[in-house]
Amino acid sequence: MCSLDATRAELGLLVLYLNKAEARDKICRAIQYGSKFLSNGQPGTAQNVDKSTSLARKVFRLLKFINDLHALISPAAEGTPLPIILLGKSKNALLSSFLFLDQIVWAGRSGIYKNKERAELIGRISLFCWMGSSACTTLIEIAELGRLSKLMKKIEKELKHENKNENPQYLVKVKQSNERLLSLIKASMDIVVAVGLLQLAPKKVTPRVTGGFGFLSSLISCYQVAINI
Repeated sequence: MCSLDATRAELGLLVLYLNKAEARDKICRAIQYGSKFLSNGQPGTAQNVDKSTSLARKVFRLLKFINDLHALISPAAEGTPLPIILLGKSKNALLSSFLFLDQIVWAGRSGIYKNKERAELIGRISLFCWMGSSACTTLIEIAELGRLSKLMKKIEKELKHENKNENPQYLVKVKQSNERLLSLIKASMDIVVAVGLLQLAPKKVTPRVTGGFGFLSSLISCYQVAINI
């Protein structure tokens, strides 16, 4: 019965995870970029999976721009330096713009919006917005890691000869630092993915490179959703 209870509990967590729209979106993202990696831009089954999954993911993001719009007009956390606040608001504005414009791209690919040329232009603008938001995230995480490093050094000095790994405050900062570092890695990877999708450096950032970075970034996103359940 203990084994059955453990299995039931694990399945319950999996159901809870899969019930999140964000989790399903990130799983689909991993499939999309994994397929892009396998296809390397060549026609075939993998490319078909890439394109169909990309279109399906856009449905998950309908009206999602409201989340970042709300964050944009919400007050920043007390004590946050002005440069980080400005970067955060820029990130929210760019990401909200990306998600809003992405709905028009979905309408174009679905046949609802008939002007294909304009839909393609909007698609490129939306990707530039996403790349900009990823760049803002990268700068924010670097700044926040610097702030956390200073706080951790301060705690170490206060503890003196005590074991820092037994101090709850220090352990919280370590956890936050690890999460920030993971977000920094993901944001940096997303910049490469955006460069690949926009074909800004087609010889270096090939479809396979884009797919590989996108797949790894997606796995990080899946993990981030899981630890926040």
